[in-house]
Amino acid sequence: MASGMRTRLFATALSAAMLSIFLYLMARTLLFLLSARLWQEITVGVLLLLAEGFTMLHAFGYFLNVYHGLRAGDAPRITRDTVPPLESHPPVAIVVASYKEPLDVLEDTLTCFYNLTYSNKRIYFLDDTRYDKPGENPAAMAEYRERIDDLCRRLEVNLFRRPWRGAKAGMINDFLDFLAGRPVAEAVLTSHGDAPRDGETEKYVIVFDADMNPLPDFVEPLVAFMEKHKRLAFIQTPQYYSNFEANLVAKASGLQQAVFYEYICEGKSAQDAMFCCGTNVILRREALEDVGGFDESSVTEDFATSLRFHVNGWSSAYLNKVCAFGMGPEDLGGYFKQQFRWALGTVGLLRSIVREFLRGPQRLPAAKWWEYFLSSTHYFVGWVFLVMAVCPLLYLFTDTPSYFANPELYLLFFMPYIILTVTIFLYSMSQRKYRFWELAQGILLQAVTFPVYMKASLLAVLGVRGSFGITPKGGSTSLPMLRLWPQLGLALACLGGFTWGMLRLWHGDGPTLALLTNSGWCLYHFAILCTALHFNFPEVGE
Repeated sequence: MASGMRTRLFATALSAAMLSIFLYLMARTLLFLLSARLWQEITVGVLLLLAEGFTMLHAFGYFLNVYHGLRAGDAPRITRDTVPPLESHPPVAIVVASYKEPLDVLEDTLTCFYNLTYSNKRIYFLDDTRYDKPGENPAAMAEYRERIDDLCRRLEVNLFRRPWRGAKAGMINDFLDFLAGRPVAEAVLTSHGDAPRDGETEKYVIVFDADMNPLPDFVEPLVAFMEKHKRLAFIQTPQYYSNFEANLVAKASGLQQAVFYEYICEGKSAQDAMFCCGTNVILRREALEDVGGFDESSVTEDFATSLRFHVNGWSSAYLNKVCAFGMGPEDLGGYFKQQFRWALGTVGLLRSIVREFLRGPQRLPAAKWWEYFLSSTHYFVGWVFLVMAVCPLLYLFTDTPSYFANPELYLLFFMPYIILTVTIFLYSMSQRKYRFWELAQGILLQAVTFPVYMKASLLAVLGVRGSFGITPKGGSTSLPMLRLWPQLGLALACLGGFTWGMLRLWHGDGPTLALLTNSGWCLYHFAILCTALHFNFPEVGE
């Protein structure tokens, strides 16, 4: 099917889905206004409306990104098929910052750096390990440091160290200051590789996480695009987990990444609203200097710095081409740690976004503000899941909220919405060769993470910054059952609600359709929450 026809058909389906959202929310609000009388009914009703509104707003945002990505299909843009000729080879710094990462992981990464085919590169290993940290074994830390020195020497990698402070953002900022000739206290650069040609300073910086391994031709197309588009601050590329097939958690977390790095990033890029993801990204040093370096006030410094770029008039882009591969979390403990950090930093930036918006809404187009607000509120999804799971329980046990007594209207408006949105989502992802069950695994893993998202978003709203921590790599360990008490406790409550609903239905205690609807939701959430056990034993469940 031609691209234009596909875009028009999708736009029609999208319009129908958005109409169903509007009609559903209007009907739900009307039922609430007509039915809610007691304070508890009003409270729960408002929470449920907010939760459903949140879900539908973010669904709308996803479909808009798909639409923008499709609409830009025939326009000149940054794709693997539109790489301009590389007419010059400006010097590029290949950078990885590491805090006590496993040596085998580092050797794989630095070896891939060494094998990059770009001729005018200089590789830097930023050793951010805290060797004087209290409680560490001094002999073991001295051995680790010596092995890092030997690794950099063997692979001709330049080694940068300075007294420990902060985390990744601070380390990279100190390194950039050092390159620019600005004093950095007690910083030491041990040179093992070649210097930039003709005494030039590095024009671009390519940043990787310690477990991300670039393919040999990673640099050339990105530099070509950056050279052509002078106002590009950065180009982001996808993260691909090479341990995708390792176990259930690795596969599900990889599929979550796939959903984000397909249409969502393409749609953001089409609107010049792509944000930096902190790895597999090329950045223009001039742009970093203009915004004062990476934002050190957030544990998601990449997202925060992206806002600075855009407010200062720089552009961003996304190249949907797998150019590097790495390792995702392989157990719930590692996954929860990763998601907590992302949620804390992303929601924490919401305050900065609101502040910047109030200072000058005209500084960014409405589409960019929209994308930043969507991204910074995404991790409130934990609270949304809790509200959606608890409301059917409240109805079945206490008849609150009372507007569930009219489920005919609820189903009349809800079913078109759910059918349209699910169909559009599955169809759009099937065009990128993803199957339903694969996508379901990522959705289920996100759902059982709801307590982590709730804690992180609450702390972020309260202004708690948190600290950076690496995601564990290699191997998997099951969490103690006590660590899963929120998921399992709510699962048991949902099972109890379903059982009670069936008993009420048997005895004719309430409207039949209302009892069936709420009991069905309880069974649905019970099934979702039970997958916490499925993911907690990732090796057994394969």
